[in-house]
Amino acid sequence: MTTYKLQITGMSCAACSARIEKVLNRMDGVSEASVNLATEQATVQVNDNDAEQSDIIAKIEKAGFGAHPITDQKGKEAETGNTFERSTLIVCLLLTAPLVAPMLAMPFGGQFHLNGYIQLFLALPVQIVAYYRFLPSAMGAIRAMSGNMDVLVCLGTSAAFGLSLYLLFGTSEQQPELYFEAAAAVTSLVLLGKWLENRAKHGVTQAIRALIKLRPETARKLVDGKHVSVSLNDVQLNDTIVVKPGENIPVDGIIINGESEVDESMLTGESLPVAKSIDSPVTGGSLNGSGLLLVKTTKIGEETMLAKIIEMIQGAQASKAPVQKLADKIASIFVPIVCLVSLITFTGWMVADAPVELAIINAVTVLVIACPCALGLATPTAIMAGTGVGAKHGILIKDAQALEIANKVQTIIFDKTGTLTEGRPQIVEQVGRDYYEIAASLQQGSEHPLAKAFPTDTPKEVIYFKAIAGQGILGTIEGMEYRLGNRKHMNHPLGAFEQAANQLEQQGKTVIWLENKQQILTIFALEDTLRKTSSDSIILLKKNNIKSIMLSGDHQKTAERLAKKIGIETVFANVLPNEKANKVIEIKKHGNLVAMVGDGVNDAPALACADVSFAMATGSDVAIHSAGVTLMRADPMLVPQAIDISKATYRKIQQNLFWAFIYNIIALPAAAFGLLNPVIAGAAMALSSVSVVTNSLLLKRWKP
Repeated sequence: MTTYKLQITGMSCAACSARIEKVLNRMDGVSEASVNLATEQATVQVNDNDAEQSDIIAKIEKAGFGAHPITDQKGKEAETGNTFERSTLIVCLLLTAPLVAPMLAMPFGGQFHLNGYIQLFLALPVQIVAYYRFLPSAMGAIRAMSGNMDVLVCLGTSAAFGLSLYLLFGTSEQQPELYFEAAAAVTSLVLLGKWLENRAKHGVTQAIRALIKLRPETARKLVDGKHVSVSLNDVQLNDTIVVKPGENIPVDGIIINGESEVDESMLTGESLPVAKSIDSPVTGGSLNGSGLLLVKTTKIGEETMLAKIIEMIQGAQASKAPVQKLADKIASIFVPIVCLVSLITFTGWMVADAPVELAIINAVTVLVIACPCALGLATPTAIMAGTGVGAKHGILIKDAQALEIANKVQTIIFDKTGTLTEGRPQIVEQVGRDYYEIAASLQQGSEHPLAKAFPTDTPKEVIYFKAIAGQGILGTIEGMEYRLGNRKHMNHPLGAFEQAANQLEQQGKTVIWLENKQQILTIFALEDTLRKTSSDSIILLKKNNIKSIMLSGDHQKTAERLAKKIGIETVFANVLPNEKANKVIEIKKHGNLVAMVGDGVNDAPALACADVSFAMATGSDVAIHSAGVTLMRADPMLVPQAIDISKATYRKIQQNLFWAFIYNIIALPAAAFGLLNPVIAGAAMALSSVSVVTNSLLLKRWKP
């Protein structure tokens, strides 16, 4: 499967994006195509070798739009385009101002009219701009037996301009009532609305642009003892990079010399700088403090954390929420319905013996007032703003579906180790003889979090090693076979150790047993530190009527004591790694919408089974890829914050869709009954889209 991402030009409303999607999804070899009106981007998935990018671009161009691959030059191209659009808008507004001045002066007692030929002189350039800007897309829509906002604008302005020409040259009246100001004002107001809309959308995408700016274009490489400035593209794995105080770190790597404090706030949302020294990992894009660092490169290009964050946010902003399907369906049939309403309006006024000029102008007003733009922008702009504010606070949302589902979560399942706890257990007590070196040597081959509690610089050689999921490990050292793990893993009677183990477990400690072929030798009591915000996050979830459940492989008493400490009432203990997914499925059967929070490799199946999942970025890559939401800090408080962002975003979507629908429900009848004139209609249409984007922008004010 190959994915192409294209920048689309020429779209004006949701009907345009719906039409491009329809055209692309009908192409041979295309498995799925999605077009986002807010970002003006298309994401096209094709079966390998079944469709070329050039074929897709040609298909889009045949539909009446422009397309090109997304490159680093996109920002410069957009800036040039914005300058041209702004210049065109200013010219149109200056030409339109004298035309609408008489109408604006009337409420204040002003009574004057421009000569008809002067009106034509002012309106003609604006009408030419209208055709240049809107006609190609309108003709493409008509050829495709479809419609969009450009069709409405072209029909409306052409009718008003054509009627004015007829009245100016085709009647004997000395000073007929002309409608050049309507044609010019509608064009100017639509251009103004689009310019304001683009300005607002620029603010919505601020988070992603800020992240892109974090990536330096050059790096200072250490070559034969000298500092050599090279392009970031020329940096290779294991290169040594010099980072001076106050510079952005250009690569992901490990510090091999130097100490400093690094500001990672743009990546993790953590406001305080993090102390770094030799062997500390650093992330490209973070800001070095006061120390000089030598960094060994471990990841480059698209594999860096910053590149993955940017890709994830862009993917989320380009995706579509399920709620948007209704808006897209309405937008696809909206323009033909509006044209029909306009025709009925004209016919109705003519049947009512109204002057033909009035019938035409009321029909034009219907065409102008109707705008599917707001419908198309309601959902994607809110999602862009929501994912942007989430990224700013260390919450990466993979797609719009995860954002929408998180808003409805009723139950959250937390994996214990590494999620609610620090994941750094320590031995706090040992009962029996000292067999630490044996236990530590066995643990060297284990990936289990508890193995971190057994560090050793002089491990003994393990001849045979085997890990048994959910129980422990066994291995042979110096000719003797040992078993290390929980109670289930032991073959011998627990004997005198059982009472001590029970007491330790009641204190909330995890007990690890060690035996050889003859007997149980010793037990180790391990304790993992709770994360500082674990209890507060559970309290906050409870306030929002969200039930919390804890999964743990620990003994029942140990798990219950820990859960009680942080306020979780439901606990499933002695859960094997391969049983976690089954537990999630079992809980889902109760009818609740379930979220899962985890960080380890063995959490990935459970994360995939949940309705929506949260993964700590400090955990495994497998867990992160399985999750709908990635938490950039190991902080449980980010879970209720992510849900709150989801709820706030969903409220914005609902508000936007409500106002988009209510606008058209009120505006269309008002226009049809002659209660509006085309100039006011044009202003209302332009402002409807701007208001939707501006409402979405209010999400940027969200605070934890």
